[in-house]
Amino acid sequence: MPAGPSLRRGTPLALGTLLGLFAAQLVGAQLPSAPLLCAAGAACLAFDLGLRLWKPGVLAVLGRVHCDETVRQLLRDLLLVMGLTHLSAVDTAARLVLVGGLLSCYGAQFVCRALGVLVRRARTLPVVTRNVDTDALRLSPAPPRLLAYPGRRMLLFSVPATSGMIATIAAQHVVWGLIGVGTSLLLFAGGTAYLATWLLPGKRPPGEEKVLRWFRDWLADYRPEVGLYFSGGSGTAYQANMWLSTLATLPRPLVVLRERPMTQQLADTDVPIVCIPRVAHLMELEHSSLKMLLHPANAPKTSQVLRIPTIKHAFTNHGESDKLSSCNPYAKVYDQVWVAGPAARLRYARADVGVDDRDVVEVGRPQLAPIRRADGPPPATRPVTVLYAPTWEGWTNDPGNTSVILAGENVVRALLADPRVRLLYRPHPMTGSVNPKAGAADARVRALIAEANAGRTAAPAAARPAPGPRRAPLRLPTGDPVAERGAVSVAGPGSADGPRPDSPAAELERQDAALAALTARAGRLAADEMERMAAQGLPRPGHAEAVAAATDAWRAAFWAAQDPAEHLVLTGSRPDLYSCFNEADVLVSDVSSVVADHLASGKPYAVVNTTGLSEDDFRAANATVRGATVLTPEADGVPALLDAVVDPGQDKLAEARTELTAYLLGPAQPPSLTRFQDAVRALCAAAEARRARHGTLPGAAQAHAAEVAELAETAESEAGGDQAVAADSSELPIAPPAAPQGATR
Repeated sequence: MPAGPSLRRGTPLALGTLLGLFAAQLVGAQLPSAPLLCAAGAACLAFDLGLRLWKPGVLAVLGRVHCDETVRQLLRDLLLVMGLTHLSAVDTAARLVLVGGLLSCYGAQFVCRALGVLVRRARTLPVVTRNVDTDALRLSPAPPRLLAYPGRRMLLFSVPATSGMIATIAAQHVVWGLIGVGTSLLLFAGGTAYLATWLLPGKRPPGEEKVLRWFRDWLADYRPEVGLYFSGGSGTAYQANMWLSTLATLPRPLVVLRERPMTQQLADTDVPIVCIPRVAHLMELEHSSLKMLLHPANAPKTSQVLRIPTIKHAFTNHGESDKLSSCNPYAKVYDQVWVAGPAARLRYARADVGVDDRDVVEVGRPQLAPIRRADGPPPATRPVTVLYAPTWEGWTNDPGNTSVILAGENVVRALLADPRVRLLYRPHPMTGSVNPKAGAADARVRALIAEANAGRTAAPAAARPAPGPRRAPLRLPTGDPVAERGAVSVAGPGSADGPRPDSPAAELERQDAALAALTARAGRLAADEMERMAAQGLPRPGHAEAVAAATDAWRAAFWAAQDPAEHLVLTGSRPDLYSCFNEADVLVSDVSSVVADHLASGKPYAVVNTTGLSEDDFRAANATVRGATVLTPEADGVPALLDAVVDPGQDKLAEARTELTAYLLGPAQPPSLTRFQDAVRALCAAAEARRARHGTLPGAAQAHAAEVAELAETAESEAGGDQAVAADSSELPIAPPAAPQGATR
């Protein structure tokens, strides 16, 4: 990715400069040369401090080779003390005082560092939460990061001492060194004493047992029923985020995480979030009211929660595609595997990975509700908007994983060469994370788009295509405070001082600020997880609705503010993928879940074939390709794809897309959300029935579960042993949906 090469180019220069300054200090101390020693010492300290702002990655490299800030400062001080020994104006007693003061500074630094470790460990709670009231725990604010973490404390607190000794060498007067070292010693000692107050009873956090008792009480009071379990590293939060809005429609939902940083990485939601890193504490869920967990991804830590017998588990995945990873053998460890439609059921049957067909439940894709259906070809007054959304390279070297490496540049060149096209390029967020070739190809694609935009801007006005009218912005429900700001207005470019107040760019700024204010995480920037846990308690009433409305307003403002003929590179969480579907007229992608989701729009799409298979074999091997135009690695087929978009009469795959939509995503009725909620009730009923049989529910709850079990047995006998889910969402489903007629078992 672009940041990587930049860091690699800058690191040797920064390291060389730092090494050169230390060498200059050494030469200045040995000659001796007071001007050289003073200049090099001052420059070395300033450069070290500046690296924090300019090249923090260089400091990480130095830390990995154990040349951290303390070691670098110690080397600077040793060279300055070496220079002091050559000054006749500074007697031995004064030098001893200076050196003793420096040693005292280092002693206080090490004590402060040890205290920081103790404080951080004490403030590391066994359970971390979001959207949960934690007032009963009386959590204290975090200490200053400058004191609790080694970071830049040594350098900053040593500035007076280093400056004083440099002044002493330059002026040959010891008073400056004594003042500087004394000031640094006061900073180190004062900071250490202040940090120690976080170990006193008033600021000391609650102990592990108290937190666990509070957590048990909270579970008993909240009584969660359905949870989403997620474990993953940095960059994987999107896999859980796509299920948050669906989870929020369920009774007393809960998100269960295992990695502490993920608590803040999840998107804005009103659903309570609990992070339980240790397995021993995770077992607290066994005695809770939690009936089932949804799993959007497989992870090593998933096996730990599967040990809890009182909870049923459903694998929902974070997307479906024809890749082998969509029918992983690990799926057989779950009670049920929830898929979108018949295609995934058949995929598991053909894969023969041990997943019983009776455990496969078709629930559709409830997240696809925001995708709008196509209402005809794009108007001739504007360019055809093409969304190129390739997937990432995956964990293997299979050339069919992503088109970016072998075909990305060819596809983009072919699209940019057609004057009818406006390109939206949205690479997968993990592109280049495994294979550097994918990151390099992605960078080249972005360069092509930038070059095309620059050429379009530089072209004479008469040669440019006339921009068409902007699309009408989305309207929000009346009465909403965000909507009352008014619809996005369309205006010309703003002045040199900024966008005009009534321009689309100004409206985007307003909506961006409004959304940022609603989704901002509570707590200081320097807060630790305990302080954020206290600050991010119960969300305000109506918060989720306000965020949803503000997000819709932001989407409308974003698209209205863009030049309708300019090519865009879209990264980050906004605009989201489904918003891009709504804006685009056609999709170009790979064999991935993006294609299956895009089918909900009914719009044409193309899939790039980099597998080496013939087109017929490629279509036969991948169900998602049946309604697609197949592009070769050389981008053959792009003109025909665009012709089919502009002229529906040339779209020979419309009927195939309609059939494929039902095959991949399931029937339109009942709605996917209804089928999903029915499946949730069915699995919850199974969990209650099991608890009743094993006597794990108290009193009335056991009696209710016994009734549920009796209803389940009656329904099964009436259905002749077939499993079905009630179509009416008000009824209590007792079994997973039946397989479609003719499905392979």
